[in-house]
Amino acid sequence: MTELNSVLEVVEVHKEYPTTPPVRALRGVSFSVARGELVSVVGPSGSGKSTLLHLMGTLDRPTSGEVVVSGYRVSEMSDRDLSFLRAHHIGFVFQQFHLLNGMTALDNVADGLLYTGRPLSERRELAEIELLHVGMGHRLNQQATKLSGGERQRVATARAMVGNPSIILADEPTGNLDTKNSDAIVELIEELNEAGATIVVITHNREIAESFPRAVGLRDGYIEYDSAWQGVA
Repeated sequence: MTELNSVLEVVEVHKEYPTTPPVRALRGVSFSVARGELVSVVGPSGSGKSTLLHLMGTLDRPTSGEVVVSGYRVSEMSDRDLSFLRAHHIGFVFQQFHLLNGMTALDNVADGLLYTGRPLSERRELAEIELLHVGMGHRLNQQATKLSGGERQRVATARAMVGNPSIILADEPTGNLDTKNSDAIVELIEELNEAGATIVVITHNREIAESFPRAVGLRDGYIEYDSAWQGVA
């Protein structure tokens, strides 16, 4: 039974990679994210952050345990159904931006709706609205190659938001930015959350992680701490 107010539930999740010897990346991780929360997942290299991101984003399946996104149990879904779930319920923001260099900011964001079946005109209209929300209205028709790092991350964030997904997963969104642009992206994430977006930020930066309302610390595949346990969430 899923929690009614939870957008994401991770229940006793283990992930083991069949190498020699096997690598146990996650060892019984459990937590949930309520609608409207802003949560950071923080930990050093090798703590299991990337593995957890892939499982939360339904890009991979756990060895055991359960991941539930917007009420959908990942274990019960086909690959086709998972593609639908990602297209309609999950937005991704990546450290490397993953923008198409030959396209404008507008069309990069419109591509975030490519698998929703909406016509191009509607996709571009919604993309323009989202770019305005992230302060990029003046750069709609600028090629991605001519955008600064901070601008690229704003475009990437707009692309993640454009379909009004149930949850945004941001993977090291400040990792390739200088301090000024990093601070601006953190501020943008906070503003989007205040406007109602549910966001999970994956980061190795403890200072950034602990600036958010809730921080979940990972180490060696375990949850080391969760500030919700101290009633901070």
